[in-house]
Amino acid sequence: MNNQETEIQLIQITKKFGNFAAVQNVNLEIHHGEFFSLLGPSGCGKTTTLRMIAGLEEPTEGQICLAGEDVTYKPAHLRNVNTVFQDYALFPHMTVEENIYFPLKMKKVKYSSAQAMIEEALSLVNMTGFGKRYPQQLSGGQRQRIALARSLVNRPRALLLDEPLGALDFKLRIAMQKVLKDIQKNVDITFIYVTHDQTEAITMSDRICVMKDGLIHQIGAPDEIYNSPASTFVASFIGDMNFLEGQVVQKGENSVTIDVDGKPILSTRFEGTFSKGDSVVACIRPEKICLDKVCDSEFQNKFENHFQASIHRIVFRGTDYEITLKLGQSEIRLIESASEFNNKKIGDQLFIGFQKDDVITYLKECKKVCDYETNLDN
Repeated sequence: MNNQETEIQLIQITKKFGNFAAVQNVNLEIHHGEFFSLLGPSGCGKTTTLRMIAGLEEPTEGQICLAGEDVTYKPAHLRNVNTVFQDYALFPHMTVEENIYFPLKMKKVKYSSAQAMIEEALSLVNMTGFGKRYPQQLSGGQRQRIALARSLVNRPRALLLDEPLGALDFKLRIAMQKVLKDIQKNVDITFIYVTHDQTEAITMSDRICVMKDGLIHQIGAPDEIYNSPASTFVASFIGDMNFLEGQVVQKGENSVTIDVDGKPILSTRFEGTFSKGDSVVACIRPEKICLDKVCDSEFQNKFENHFQASIHRIVFRGTDYEITLKLGQSEIRLIESASEFNNKKIGDQLFIGFQKDDVITYLKECKKVCDYETNLDN
């Protein structure tokens, strides 16, 4: 991927429906050959953003550029981008070959000249030999592959995918994620992928744009967003996270001590500025927390934060257990492999430990973790 070549640029894009701003002041640069995901809850503006790139919606304000060309008000059929939707949008009365040929036909390409391109597209999605079948004779995963082949046959500058795997069952979704990523590597085409599934975004993307309420909260590589979320919303939406509310009792140059239900938690990572007495939220990933029966010197030396806690809930997840413990009035969750579980039970008094570098602290005013669930999709 050539990070220096910008394929798509959005400059101060805003989209309003009446008085409602679905997208607000969005600035994006997407690179050539990049797998770029727009991630967020229902109603965050990701689909509206994609539709503006596709030319299916016009922005209220701002500018859209494709390969350096201003296409803000250029109609969809004149933009060199194609869109793949969740419902496949295949023509049921046409064969697979005829469906794939359709965009070439619209460009006045003769069928005889298009046959090699159709076969190449079928080969690309591993569907060689299916050309004479009709969509209703295919499985959901096969129909999605044909929809991809149709979108790729004329080699667009960018492929826009609007939750394309949403209608598939879990195992098929996982298989299609690998197919999509392999295809993207082979064709050297920019993929812009809309999803509300954070696991999907993390496993497939080169970079992720996390959105909420029409605003961009963070853009970065999957590991960057997972390990250094810019806000409590990003922390809650990407992966699993413990949120412990407390007050700052000591503030140093490179560390902060937070009182959580009488327990002092040391953190060396914090977003924003705050002072002694401020209400804050301490965030720790469950996999960063360790559990032991004793709190010996080795345990204390390894973990700057170590406390006694009682097991409140145990959930078996196949290869591991999610264990919830009571820490005063707060709950804290950790993950333990099945091989290390050793018949722990509810009520057991154990010790938890985690390092100060694994605690990220935010001002409490920034804590808006679960308020996205009641929104509607854009």
